[in-house]
Amino acid sequence: MNRLQSSLKLIISRDYHLSIFVFLFSFFFLAIVQVKLTTHPIILLERFIKGGGWFEITVIAFYGAFVALKMQNHMNVPKWRRLTWTIFAIVFFTQLAIGLLGAEKFLMTGKLHLPIPMMIISGPIYRGQLSVMTILFLSTIVLTGPAWCSQLCYFGAFDNLASKGKTQKDTLKGKKAIKTSILILVIAVTIILRWFNVPVLTATLVAIGFGVTGIGVMLYYSRKMGKMVHCTLYCPVGTIVNILKPANPFRLYIDNSCTMCMKCTSFCKFDALNIKDVRNKKPDFSCTLCGDCLSACRDNSIKYKFLNLKPETARRLYLFLTITSHAVFLAMARI
Repeated sequence: MNRLQSSLKLIISRDYHLSIFVFLFSFFFLAIVQVKLTTHPIILLERFIKGGGWFEITVIAFYGAFVALKMQNHMNVPKWRRLTWTIFAIVFFTQLAIGLLGAEKFLMTGKLHLPIPMMIISGPIYRGQLSVMTILFLSTIVLTGPAWCSQLCYFGAFDNLASKGKTQKDTLKGKKAIKTSILILVIAVTIILRWFNVPVLTATLVAIGFGVTGIGVMLYYSRKMGKMVHCTLYCPVGTIVNILKPANPFRLYIDNSCTMCMKCTSFCKFDALNIKDVRNKKPDFSCTLCGDCLSACRDNSIKYKFLNLKPETARRLYLFLTITSHAVFLAMARI
């Protein structure tokens, strides 16, 4: 364990080290995909130009390194997290739109899937088999805890944009009850649709209705409250993340230097920092470890924790994992 910790400290002890390792690991993982999947390339440019995938991989790896350089300063995190998450969502849905217009090379397999997060749960239940997306989603929880909900979800980026602005101090009431109820409802309805062998078209329309309702939640409640109400209350995938994220060692905590100024509460879009949470010295269960709150704390009282690493080392490790995942997803995330 001591040797592992020493290696981690060496990797992320200096600013440029983080960017270098984000570049190397992003390039490495995407290179494996490039080499292994030659008959049906995953890297988009490879589908159009022989060898073009290597150029795309290099560009995306440099992009990841640049983002890492910018986000090392905790004051920059809210701005760059919103920007990169928005870029990810735009790239994802632009490729989908072009694919729907007939250019099937822009789709992952040429077979359409509904781009609504709840399908990560409902799809496998309805079909009776795991999907690649579900496996990928679960792997992100093991690797980065709740980062799916703050940087990797193609749908959540729009809730993040909708909540931009002044954050209301009012706590979202009945959060656990609402989240749990919606998750149970989604699972129950999906089981009923499968049990009664409801046609795919009907099931798809039900899923579309759920997704459209979610957009309505973003446009009204998230904009009104300045909080990500869709992701925090409505999305069942977010609830799964909240349930499973303790399997990952990363945590946020508030140390004794906190002066209870409560400025951090206005920076948290996930309703994870209210008066009660600050007094308890840790964010609420809906925390996604996004790190926005660190830019608000003038006393540097909010810190990352990972095993016995120092707080700043733990934060850099978290940035390394999440930014590398973001870069890899940017190259591969297609329907």
